[in-house]
Amino acid sequence: MAGAPKSTGIALFPLLLLAAAAAASALPELNSSVPDPATVVADFHSKVASSRRRMQEAGGGGGGCMTGNPIDDCWRCAGTDWRQDRQRLADCGIGFGRNALGGKGGPLYVVTDSSDGDPVNPAPGTLRHAAIQEGPLWIVFAADMTIRLREELLVNSYKTIDGRGARVHIGAGGACITLQYVSNVIIHNVHVHDCVPAGDANVRSSPTHYGWRTRSDGDGISLFGARDVWVDHCALWRCADGLVDAIMGSTAITVSNSYFAHHDEVMLLGASDAYLPDSAMQVTIAFNRFGPGLVQRMPRCRRGYFHIVNNDYTSWEMYAIGGSASPTINSQGNRYIAPADPNAKEVRQLSCRAVCVLGLLLAALLWPLRRPWVSPPRCSPLFVAWRAEPVFFWPRLACLPLLVSSFAFSATGI
Repeated sequence: MAGAPKSTGIALFPLLLLAAAAAASALPELNSSVPDPATVVADFHSKVASSRRRMQEAGGGGGGCMTGNPIDDCWRCAGTDWRQDRQRLADCGIGFGRNALGGKGGPLYVVTDSSDGDPVNPAPGTLRHAAIQEGPLWIVFAADMTIRLREELLVNSYKTIDGRGARVHIGAGGACITLQYVSNVIIHNVHVHDCVPAGDANVRSSPTHYGWRTRSDGDGISLFGARDVWVDHCALWRCADGLVDAIMGSTAITVSNSYFAHHDEVMLLGASDAYLPDSAMQVTIAFNRFGPGLVQRMPRCRRGYFHIVNNDYTSWEMYAIGGSASPTINSQGNRYIAPADPNAKEVRQLSCRAVCVLGLLLAALLWPLRRPWVSPPRCSPLFVAWRAEPVFFWPRLACLPLLVSSFAFSATGI
């Protein structure tokens, strides 16, 4: 009878894996995606070509106009003063986030107060009070300001945070920006940095709702089940977790013309190989500069379709672009200045996770055959490899010693 519980446990383990996979596959796709992503890529290149053609015909431009960048040329070269025509920006998106409306059609909200005294009852004139309102709203800033948020800024749908004309810093030792189950958000020309975890507190998300928030990760800009989001001309650095993270079915996203520096895990697009709805994730990463002091995830992609185009990679410590769970990474026209470390500038086979899963299952099945006097190690090599980020870049053969060691340990107790 002593062996019965072990047999039951071993039989249940693969069943639990299958049940978890079935549950994930049964989850609805939170956001729609473009059936043929190649059409969005073609539209992107068409807009770039058109902008470059106009630049050449004009003989180059001054004052930031006719640069060949289709986004900037769209709102800077419209023949109007952008200060009087701010909402034209909403017509200038490209890539998968091109349909993000932001606050287009809504009134202008001027932030005059940089404080964040009460996350449940924010004061009028604060960024939090603006961000939680219902309906389209175009948020601008009366002056330069640093906004140190006490809790996550929960941005409601149809909002534009437009920092043009002011130097706006968000974070600076406080919490930062979260887009959770919202759509049509544009974040433009703000500095997001030194963000820290917050939570275990009530936070308002709309004029009619507030609720308890558990501990946040400390991302700069966090997308959770969000769609139609455009981040443009922002500068991000030194946050507790990611600078821009998009997970849980987020899609229709563009990150463009932004600057990233001095950070470890820069951009995570999909948090789990097992979360099947992320197969619908579609993201454009374009015209960004990945500057000094970055380590990895520029971006780190899972499952979906990712167009990574015309970015400048100054350097990195571990790797630049990575992925797992069969993502489609369409990398075009990027410039890479690789570090001196030869191990950080190779194109390698992706994860051998399937082999490690097999080793784990074999170890579980053979566990009853181990020598009874041998106690299991506190941390086997298999589990170390399973949790380590660099496993995504090991060749498949690197997992074979782990498989053998796991087999030997389970069968003989060595």
